[in-house]
Amino acid sequence: MSRIGKKIIEVPKEVTISFDNGTAKVKGPKGELQWAFPTEITWELKDGQLQFARHSEDKKIRALHGLTRALIASMVEGVTKGYTRSLDIEGVGYKAEMKGKNLFLSIGYSHPVLFIPPQGITLATTTATNVVVSGIDKQLVGEVAANIRKIRKPEPYKGKGIRYTGEYIRRKAGKSGGKGK
Repeated sequence: MSRIGKKIIEVPKEVTISFDNGTAKVKGPKGELQWAFPTEITWELKDGQLQFARHSEDKKIRALHGLTRALIASMVEGVTKGYTRSLDIEGVGYKAEMKGKNLFLSIGYSHPVLFIPPQGITLATTTATNVVVSGIDKQLVGEVAANIRKIRKPEPYKGKGIRYTGEYIRRKAGKSGGKGK
């Protein structure tokens, strides 16, 4: 039996979950999410506790068991608390600024880079060198943060670029500059 698939999801009172026509819909105070639910997995909602089960030991169905539970748990957390991902910008003259809902990045290119967030994602700059990505969909928040980081990845010599807050960048020594000839 799947260890993750067996875990019970505690559903708060303000969250409603419905499974119909192969679609799972989770609605809460921050919004609504939906996902194409696999029909091989059964569910049971009792007294604010949601549990999943499978009726076959087929390899594909075993894999879907834990995945289903993890995705639904992420959806429940997303519509109640939401998700955030923070990015730091490091480098002389590197900065970020918000113009409306769009993010303008000055990160060493000859022009400022415009980043338009997808629907459901909110961008904010707490300082000129910090960008916060937030939303209710865990996968979308992570993808948008990765796309912003991809614009100027941190380089290993001076560490300049966009990195996740708390991310460690392994430094290289560089050239040894004019030793021995």
